[in-house]
Amino acid sequence: MPQLVLQIDGTVIAPSQLSAWPNNGLLQWINFKWVQNFSIQGTGTIDGQGSAWWGIPDIQSEKFSGKSSKYIPSTKPTAVRFYASYNVTIRDVAIINSPLCHLKFDNCGGVKVLNITISSPGDSPNTDGIHIQNTQDVEVEHSTIGCGDDCVSIQTGCSNVNIHHINCGPGHGISLGSLGKDNSLACVYNVTVQNITIQDALSGVRIKTWQGGLGSVKNISFSGIQVSNVRIPIVIDQFYCDKKRCKNQTGAVEIEGIKYDQITGTYAAQPIHLACSDAVPCTNIDLNDIQLEPSQTARGIQQGLCWNSYGKSQAPLIPSSINCLQKSGNLAKSMRKSSHPKKQPC
Repeated sequence: MPQLVLQIDGTVIAPSQLSAWPNNGLLQWINFKWVQNFSIQGTGTIDGQGSAWWGIPDIQSEKFSGKSSKYIPSTKPTAVRFYASYNVTIRDVAIINSPLCHLKFDNCGGVKVLNITISSPGDSPNTDGIHIQNTQDVEVEHSTIGCGDDCVSIQTGCSNVNIHHINCGPGHGISLGSLGKDNSLACVYNVTVQNITIQDALSGVRIKTWQGGLGSVKNISFSGIQVSNVRIPIVIDQFYCDKKRCKNQTGAVEIEGIKYDQITGTYAAQPIHLACSDAVPCTNIDLNDIQLEPSQTARGIQQGLCWNSYGKSQAPLIPSSINCLQKSGNLAKSMRKSSHPKKQPC
């Protein structure tokens, strides 16, 4: 089938006033559904003009917008979204200042993103750069992403994802998750993240899951990661909570086969934070050639943490607190079998 091309060489501008949007809200501004063999390309810009949205809560319903006495839309829109689409390419364009996520792929396959620029301020809330969910066979490469949330967010149902040669920052780094919210099933496997530069970010490379989740995260590789003034460069957080308090639960998404290789640079708070579930340990974690030093602006430095994390390490490991993995793989497997309830397979 011939390739259908959307050429953007000018600027596509969203309404700047909230009153111009439907009161019932939109989940996305520009939405592509059920397209195949489709490309967006050009030298142009997609401008979400999101600044008016960033100061209001995520969901507003029938509330007046200050002195203007206009209804605030009930949802913030993603700038560009693809749904149930296959063999899709986005290249060369810029997507800026989205009210929410900049570029989203949902239930897609055969996705390629290259040489794009995504930009919004570091304090613009929930403005993920690229959000991928229930999507397979993805390549994101040679792009620059700065935003107020994850530069790239990989959610449940994703596999065979290759992210490389990305300049990320500001933002929250490259993240898998959050996964397993509300006891849901989460399955992510075969993800490669390599040759990435991350600066002035909350995290470097991160896996985050909710307590009580089901499923597994397996065969994930992070390599050639250069960080600069990143708060915590290496993170596994199985106690993720986006509010003041979350219920303690014993179940967890299983995390196994995670490789970290050649991660270097500077951190602002802690070099590594592996907080794995009490009931479901993280297993087969590899730490190879990790060299991290405090940044010049670092304050209140903490030692590296490996909680209920099993695997092997190979020098150099700087600082020495990174060498914190437990080495008893057999014990980890025994704990998983005895403590972890039976899960629905991915």
